[in-house]
Amino acid sequence: MKILEVASEAFPFCKTGGLADVTGALSRFFAGADGISEMVLFLPKYRNVGGGAFSFKAVPGSYVVPVSGRLEKASLYQAQWGKVTVYFVENQKYFDRPGLYRGPRGDYDDNDERFIFFSRAVLEGAKFLGFKPDIIHCNDWQTGLIPAYLKTLYMIDAFFAKTKTVFTIHNIAYQGMFGQDTFIKAGFNWMDFTPDKLEFYGGLNYMKAAIIFADFITTVSPTYSLEIQSGADFGKGLEGVLKSRSEKLFGILNGIDTEIWDPATDTFIYRGYDYRSFWRGKPHCKKSFQKELGLKEDKNSILAGCVSRLDWQKGIDLIVDASWDFTDKMQFVFLGVGEASITEALKNLAQKNPGRVAFINSFDEEMAHKIYASCDLFLMPSRFEPCGLSQMIAMRYGTLPIVNATGGLRDTVFYDQDNLNGSNGFSIPFPSVDNLKSILGRAISIHSSKELWNAMVRNAMKGDYSWTKSAQEYLRLFRLLKGR
Repeated sequence: MKILEVASEAFPFCKTGGLADVTGALSRFFAGADGISEMVLFLPKYRNVGGGAFSFKAVPGSYVVPVSGRLEKASLYQAQWGKVTVYFVENQKYFDRPGLYRGPRGDYDDNDERFIFFSRAVLEGAKFLGFKPDIIHCNDWQTGLIPAYLKTLYMIDAFFAKTKTVFTIHNIAYQGMFGQDTFIKAGFNWMDFTPDKLEFYGGLNYMKAAIIFADFITTVSPTYSLEIQSGADFGKGLEGVLKSRSEKLFGILNGIDTEIWDPATDTFIYRGYDYRSFWRGKPHCKKSFQKELGLKEDKNSILAGCVSRLDWQKGIDLIVDASWDFTDKMQFVFLGVGEASITEALKNLAQKNPGRVAFINSFDEEMAHKIYASCDLFLMPSRFEPCGLSQMIAMRYGTLPIVNATGGLRDTVFYDQDNLNGSNGFSIPFPSVDNLKSILGRAISIHSSKELWNAMVRNAMKGDYSWTKSAQEYLRLFRLLKGR
């Protein structure tokens, strides 16, 4: 079976968020899986792709891609990443820019055209290479037109006669919605501009196009697959379309790269440990971290951490409001960038509580590892969370998460106040300041019982957060499609 993985980003080549981690990890897993004869990954060739860490080889020749009634030139670069062959689509007009999707003034005005070009460049690029995929696995709205193209403009193309598509929704809040002029740029037939196909409130919605035309749709946790069909709060306007295709929709929980996120071998942290030795390793990490950040050095004080994009979805505003009542009882460290109002609130919290609160206004990979290893609690009360990786990383490092019971957080963090010996973290039933204060108080109380706390930590650390089970679920769907 030949698989073509396609995304707008993938770690370690280009990354803005969790999408890159997932596509990178899945690509590596697929490439080594039984029954996969060939695995290729297609990405845009952004300006700083790979950061100079990889050797790129130009594929001889070029080809043309129809966009907005004209032909644009595309060329390919190739890199070998273990068993994964990676192809980068080059077009300087579209991809030679400082950011992947946005610049200093916001989203690029031509993002619609950039990913029309990329989608068709992937299909034409496969033909250019002679790579005939059995499955094209598409990720998020930037690749959403590919399933639609295969079922419309490429329907009679013999090269793709046996190709099936799987589309994964990583976050339905980002759909790729554009006006009617984008439909014209994309080159579709007006017969397909109907509500049951490509039309969406007078325009073109890339994610809807994929949901309608993909052979299978997946999303990144079982609970989220149900939530996005339940109503507009979660479905963001696509709940009806998703319900109409519910028999083809599957929730597959994400995993994490357990080689990168391993407290026993992590070179970023102060001392390695595992579930048998965390009671020595974590206190050492915490004391060293407190010293580095200028927090009061106290191994007995609870240290709560947060590594996050700073926005409303993540519930960071709730954490700030709740924290004021606990700065005399515990310590806090925040790492992230995002909304200006939340950034200012965190700066104010840290300034008013020296030695108790630290705020690092950046994304720093080493600092993130140190937070996961050094903290006792990890704060993640997201208002919605398709899957979430941070809570799984935190648990792997023995840092108990506090989450809102939604999406993948519900599927991974288990809190039973009547059976703490079987719990691996804490959860609240609804994201509110009062609920967060209540669970923080509960955590402080439980922390005083080392036996109970350590039992929860062991539960967290012994959980299986690897990609093995999840990737096998994807492969099961791929094999099901190929057998049709």
